[in-house]
Amino acid sequence: MNAPEYLTLRVAEVVRETADSCSFVFDVPQALAGRFSYRPGQFLTLRIPHGDDWLPRCYSLSSCPLEDEPLRVTVKRVADGRGSNWLCDQLAAGDSVQVLPPAGVFVPKSLDADFLLFAGGSGITPVLSILRAALKQGSGRLRLVYANRDEASVIFRDQLRELARHHPTRLQVIHWLDSVQGRPLPEQLAAFAEGFTQAEAFICGPGPFMDGAVAALKIAGLPSRAVHVERFVSLPGESEQPAVTVVEHAGALAARLTVELDGERRTIDCQPGELLLTAMRREGLQPPHSCLVGACASCMCTLVEGEVELLANEALDAEELREGWRLACQAIALTSNVHLRFPD
Repeated sequence: MNAPEYLTLRVAEVVRETADSCSFVFDVPQALAGRFSYRPGQFLTLRIPHGDDWLPRCYSLSSCPLEDEPLRVTVKRVADGRGSNWLCDQLAAGDSVQVLPPAGVFVPKSLDADFLLFAGGSGITPVLSILRAALKQGSGRLRLVYANRDEASVIFRDQLRELARHHPTRLQVIHWLDSVQGRPLPEQLAAFAEGFTQAEAFICGPGPFMDGAVAALKIAGLPSRAVHVERFVSLPGESEQPAVTVVEHAGALAARLTVELDGERRTIDCQPGELLLTAMRREGLQPPHSCLVGACASCMCTLVEGEVELLANEALDAEELREGWRLACQAIALTSNVHLRFPD
């Protein structure tokens, strides 16, 4: 499968947030401003050199699209992390980096809701963007539960303090430090949902923390449709990605594929077993995508009509599949008509 079409951005500034995390601020040329407009909670995919290969890595935007500020991602080192360590050690102001436009559906449908936010470690990045956008444009209450190893690990500590000070009736920030309280149990996290059982919940952080927060909200009685989880996995290098674009499958059919994308509707033909993302790109469409292996969720879209099979899926959970979400990069048609809708 052809590689995604990366764009080049200049690093304007590198900000040391904590001993093991950095923010990277980008200059976006005016000609690319439209390509890099984004919604709170979305992420960028960076193309990172690694020996003779390239590594795609997804990092959430910690900047807020409703503020007059440049594009920014924040990266925390991961033990033996091939991408995060290169960025924190090598990328400097003035350097250029290859980037895909913003993507992702970890985005509130309305900023006027009440929000119950759970963040662990660098999971604060998309959560902070959502929080600031809701304070700027929304009208609801927000409660942030932010878990870290210790006080020195708290990213954006001063900014969170100032936000809470300026919005005392709307924002409550609760810090959980493992060094003081141990790792939080679901029953302990469930207590923080008191008064927010009608809220929209957004969760991002290490896997065990997110699993605990999801279990906590189930205990607290929040409906699954109100719980949104952002999960990232370590994507394979480009040389490790499969080159197959058409697969042999007993149930695969040639299909008329209708695509709703960027406010327009197109209908194209797909070969039997052809990956639907491949067919779209062959016909000149530019759907969002990144990893091409079913792991990053950049190409999430809703199945409106027909039936498809996902050849691989590391990004969607059972609830998202029930809601109709699919991954275009891994979908093949099992019916002669398929209709997909990408998020606006």
